[in-house]
Amino acid sequence: MPGLKEEMAAYERMRDDLELDHFGKWVVVHEAQLAGIYDSFEVAADKAVQSFGRGPYLIKRVGEPPMVLPVSALYRPVYADN
Repeated sequence: MPGLKEEMAAYERMRDDLELDHFGKWVVVHEAQLAGIYDSFEVAADKAVQSFGRGPYLIKRVGEPPMVLPVSALYRPVYADN
């Protein structure tokens, strides 16, 4: 079963065609295949959960640049009790 990296790579392979025909829509990519095209994130998420449970799958808005998070948002420091 593909992981999230593979789902993102599959989206990138489809990106040009999706941007041409479905710009601004929300897509679900599951097992490296386009699983659906939706008008809203909420509907895309509902359908993805109904169809694939906890995933992994990618939900992405077509044409939106990739989100970049600072490292501080990805890792929470652990402090020892003093």
